Amino acid sequence: MKVWDFVKVADSKVKIDVGLSESIGLVDGGCVYSTLFEYKGGGAKEYELILSAFPQENYRTLTHLTVYMSDVPGATAQAARFLGSRNVNILNSVSVNAISDTNIIWKMLVDLSFAGEADIIAESFRSLKYAGDPSVSKLDHIEVKSADIGRVFRSGGAGSDKSELRCGAPVTMKEYMFDTSIEYSDILNGINGSTAMIIADSESWMLSITLLRKGTELVKMGFSIPDCPGSIQQVVDHLAEENVNLMSVFSKVKICYQTMRLDVTADLGACRHSVDEMEKELPKALEKMNGIFELIEYRRMN
Repeated sequence: MKVWDFVKVADSKVKIDVGLSESIGLVDGGCVYSTLFEYKGGGAKEYELILSAFPQENYRTLTHLTVYMSDVPGATAQAARFLGSRNVNILNSVSVNAISDTNIIWKMLVDLSFAGEADIIAESFRSLKYAGDPSVSKLDHIEVKSADIGRVFRSGGAGSDKSELRCGAPVTMKEYMFDTSIEYSDILNGINGSTAMIIADSESWMLSITLLRKGTELVKMGFSIPDCPGSIQQVVDHLAEENVNLMSVFSKVKICYQTMRLDVTADLGACRHSVDEMEKELPKALEKMNGIFELIEYRRMN
């Protein structure tokens, strides 16, 4: 599933794809909390906005909880009753039927502020299930794990060049556009015309808006490649040798064990060739690879 998009900033607003926005719980007319980061080092990224339906102070108690239950009437109600009786606050959730239609998987983001530790919830369910309690007869098992959303805001490690500038007050999403001028006009006053990379993180229910530097040479490349081990490696290895910075990679099988489509969005700002030269060089490089490789799309995105 595609979880990213690239858009142009206009009037200090970032237009967010409806599917991406709603997949992580940000709906039109809803409240959005934001945090602004700055990238100190070089590279394509300049600023990043993290959007969420929840304020930072709630992140510590947010938890991933998944219920596996029988595909029978009343199963979902039984799961909701079990959690509600233990003060588990269900926030964003999605319920889907398993392939065999024999059970249902209900994945949710919950707030344990009033419920205690996650281990207590899991142990309570195990005890009831072991005892054959009818209150959980339609439930198979429960998985609970920390959402660890706060990791986004911790410094150090590979992302140590990113520093937090400001945590913004909540704003209202209008026509699926985030207006940066409401909270960050003093910092983001020159971003009109810039390219924004939008990424939806379904695990953390967050949306990242990365504002790329004005000198970024963004190009969309599409390849037809063999569907076999090592095919993707050959393409990305060559791009790495040319000093191309990959921003996104998407692959999809066309004919199983024969051909597949590989799409990449890349920054050619530091590439050994210019954007126009690279378009001419790539087909020559693909001819030398082991298999049938073809460049089927090449276009600027800036």
